[in-house]
Amino acid sequence: MPARRKLLAAAVTAVACLTDQALTATAATAADEVVSRGVTIPAFYHPPSTLPAANGTLVRSEPLPLALSLPSLHGPLPGTATRLMYKSTDSNGEPVAVTGAYLEPTARWKGGGPRPLVALAPGTLGQGDQCAASMGLEHPLSFNGQTVSVGYEDLSIYRLLAKGAAVVVTDYAGLGATDRLHTYVDRVDEAHAVLDAVRAARSLGGASVTADSPVGLFGYSQGGGATAAAAELQASYAPDVTLAGTYAGAPPADLAAVTEAIDGSELAGALGWSLNGFLQSDPELKPIAEAHLNTAGKAALADLSTMCVGDALFGYGYTRSTRWTTDGRSLSEIIAATPELRTFLDGQRIGRLKPSGPVRLATGVSDNLVPHGQSRDLAVDWCRKGADVTYKPVVLPGVGSALLNHFAPLLTDQGNAIDWLTDRLAGEPTTSNCRTLPVQP
Repeated sequence: MPARRKLLAAAVTAVACLTDQALTATAATAADEVVSRGVTIPAFYHPPSTLPAANGTLVRSEPLPLALSLPSLHGPLPGTATRLMYKSTDSNGEPVAVTGAYLEPTARWKGGGPRPLVALAPGTLGQGDQCAASMGLEHPLSFNGQTVSVGYEDLSIYRLLAKGAAVVVTDYAGLGATDRLHTYVDRVDEAHAVLDAVRAARSLGGASVTADSPVGLFGYSQGGGATAAAAELQASYAPDVTLAGTYAGAPPADLAAVTEAIDGSELAGALGWSLNGFLQSDPELKPIAEAHLNTAGKAALADLSTMCVGDALFGYGYTRSTRWTTDGRSLSEIIAATPELRTFLDGQRIGRLKPSGPVRLATGVSDNLVPHGQSRDLAVDWCRKGADVTYKPVVLPGVGSALLNHFAPLLTDQGNAIDWLTDRLAGEPTTSNCRTLPVQP
């Protein structure tokens, strides 16, 4: 079979609704080559036609070369990596193959007790399979003239490894795995992928983590939404995964508010990733998309379906969604006027359930990309439910760039977030600051 862009085909099918074809492609084999923007996706990422029954079961694994690695007396620094594929369940209750990576640190855990495990949920990387975080560990910077992919999560991963914590990274459903489109910011898909990554890591032969290892969750932006949702769904979906602590940075808890904020920003392309993912999660929304998206809008969604963040910044930065609609209304205006869309986004709302274990929620007070207000509202919602919440407003001056306003707190607060999480993994108690939240920005 000739090389193809399976995500491009999937998005065209999802948006145009011109045929009755299924949204997902047939699982690829080594001979059924998948190429996304000039990058050949390794055969490892092509899921088999059938998956195990139990969530978190390993489908396959292989050694993963780390691009950034140094020799030492006790083994390579920061450790060794294994590429993973494991079984999860999507928001429709269907089995799904998810890829990722497990990293065994060289550093010794100094917190006492067994080595802990941190499940890291990546921030926004894109929707093309070549953008997957596990590939970013092998290729931190990928540029071939057709796509630009940056493995920026490598920094937080390596900092956690330096603490002596093992790390398992999820690629999420459909990011890396070539049989479906990535369901960007679908809270259930992401939460399940995070929790099942823990199960997969525990079962990996040769890993030092066991069922007794304390478990923490770490994520910022898209990853913050994923860890927040995972903390909420842990009790019902993964009662065998006890959480010692969860860090949720800049979580997109209210997608209606985030959609309005992102429109016209540097990261306007994320609107296309969201729509593509929504159409995959709920095909009944397809006729609405068909009615409201013009030719340019449909082409943009198809194009974005194979893009990474760098591609979207160059190709769709500052784009207004009014250019994509048949009547010139913005996507936020269409959502507000369409009950089916409002209901779907309402179902994606994070904050309706009490999270398990202590959580640290950080948000930049000047963040106007994933708006500070809706992230703070999540902390309020959790506090009202009696959750153990450490709310951290990151006070930085606002600048003219919404992307910088969102990205700066990631860097300035990351060390404190890692310290807080490793304290929880070491068994140190924490005290909720919900009582002071009303006077905090």
